[in-house]
Amino acid sequence: MQDDDSIFEGFRDFFDSGTWIVFRNLALFFALIFWLAVAYWVFKDARRRIDDPWLVGMATVLGLVPPFVGAIIYMLFRPPEYLDDVRERELEIKAIEERLAETDLHCPVCRAAVRENFLVCPVCTTKLKQACEACKQPLEPLWQICPYCEARVATPAPIEFAPTSSARGRRSRRRSE
Repeated sequence: MQDDDSIFEGFRDFFDSGTWIVFRNLALFFALIFWLAVAYWVFKDARRRIDDPWLVGMATVLGLVPPFVGAIIYMLFRPPEYLDDVRERELEIKAIEERLAETDLHCPVCRAAVRENFLVCPVCTTKLKQACEACKQPLEPLWQICPYCEARVATPAPIEFAPTSSARGRRSRRRSE
């Protein structure tokens, strides 16, 4: 029985010693620092993910009040994306929508970009549209009256497109054979 008392007496002596008090105080200090660091992380992360300042404050309080558990709860319910990523995605979607809204017109011969009011392709000089005889505005093929000056459109001659370069090459090869 005396051996058991000596074992417990050794534990009692250790917990009464100055070493244990220093170790305990250091452990409590580091736990407090880690708790405050976790709360600060919750605050910084919430500011990057949540737009409303009140919700950022509530998330920070949640990260503080139940020590260490609040941060886990916050991580389960926080928004999945950063605000910067959401804004960037919205800008990309807007840019794509604007690009899709633009009508991409191309010359049927050389595929160069042309505008809606071009009469002739500026690259290969292919005639794209007929001009109104009165006001010289470009006319669509199906129009029977000019919407700009109300002049009657003469029966348009069909617009003939110049053959493509690959077709020209085939023709010149056939002639030479």
